[in-house]
Amino acid sequence: MTARTEEAGPQGLASALVQSGALHSDWLPTYKAVPRDLFVPDRIWPGIPDGTRQNLLVDRATDPDAWFRAVFSDIPLTTQWDDGNHAGDGLGTTPSSSSSQPHMAFSMLADLDVTDGHRVLEIGTGTGWNAGLLSHRLGPGNVVSIEFDPEVAKGAGRNLRAADLSPLVIVGDGRLGYAGGAPYDRVIATCSIGEVPSAWVEQTATGGVIVAPWGTVYGGEAIVRLTVNGDGTASGRFTRSSAFMRLRQQRQNLPPHDAYLQGQQWPADGERSTTTLSPAEVGGWLEQFVIGLRMPGAFWRVERYEDGAYTLWTHSTDTKSWASADYEPGRQEYEVVQSGPRKLWDETEAAYRWWEQQGRPTFERFGLTTDSNGGRAWLDSPNNLVPVHRFA
Repeated sequence: MTARTEEAGPQGLASALVQSGALHSDWLPTYKAVPRDLFVPDRIWPGIPDGTRQNLLVDRATDPDAWFRAVFSDIPLTTQWDDGNHAGDGLGTTPSSSSSQPHMAFSMLADLDVTDGHRVLEIGTGTGWNAGLLSHRLGPGNVVSIEFDPEVAKGAGRNLRAADLSPLVIVGDGRLGYAGGAPYDRVIATCSIGEVPSAWVEQTATGGVIVAPWGTVYGGEAIVRLTVNGDGTASGRFTRSSAFMRLRQQRQNLPPHDAYLQGQQWPADGERSTTTLSPAEVGGWLEQFVIGLRMPGAFWRVERYEDGAYTLWTHSTDTKSWASADYEPGRQEYEVVQSGPRKLWDETEAAYRWWEQQGRPTFERFGLTTDSNGGRAWLDSPNNLVPVHRFA
């Protein structure tokens, strides 16, 4: 094994996190006391900082140096594929458990803003590292962590015991929280959601905080920081972009492409038009987020061809409407076909133009208010709701 430099180890990662502003001085002793390597399995698939792609397997048994470098790099590490049904060394279909990117983990802990005596509920134990950090900081009796997957929970328990930490780890449905430990001062989710479960709000003390990755069906995601009010509502701003695995019970089972043309050849009964808005302009993570806020019940897929050309398909979740927009490099005008009661490309373009008119606001200008009727997104102020396309 080659010599390991500080730049490639825990001290180097700490320095990078401090310099980036993610790791604050109040969390530094905990970072040192609860090292990430105690919570990472021998077989991992290292990711990239935005969490949207995985690289080839790194196995500690065959390449311990590569494993060590990955663990102390500021990247997410996939630790399970396909809900545990994947076998072998290759990539699976869908990542289903991971060790979060350290920058994101400590940024969310900063958003959580815990102090001595706080009780915390964590949704998504994963490897146990985040629960371990909270347990060290607040004391094990003040931390409850819920994990849906029994095998993942078992592994987290082993990791926590090896680190001499003992938060309460519950195997169960994270949407339900854990009433036995309520009320909580803080709730944090390490999986993304599309709606805030009512149990989280009910089990959080008035004035308490919920921190969770929140995203639309269409795409895009950001961390929301909600303050719980005494009337059953919670409200707050988004703090930063994120890319987390979805809470298993809120995963989208989206209709297949074939459900839309129903055996007909494109363009079927679609209406043709053209647009000057490039399909490439609506594909960014922030743009997807904004379009998703404006267009509930819609999602997209891409069909790629040679030379960089592709078709952006937009579908309604009820399978009644679809739109195609053809992108070709170098063109200034793009062919559009739309079918069904919703004119989905027109909706997409209206959402994008609205965003432009607002000055292209970033995630941090948006917020969310949630109650028993669901969530409502707003821009700059809870009184300024994001306009939503209404459809029958």
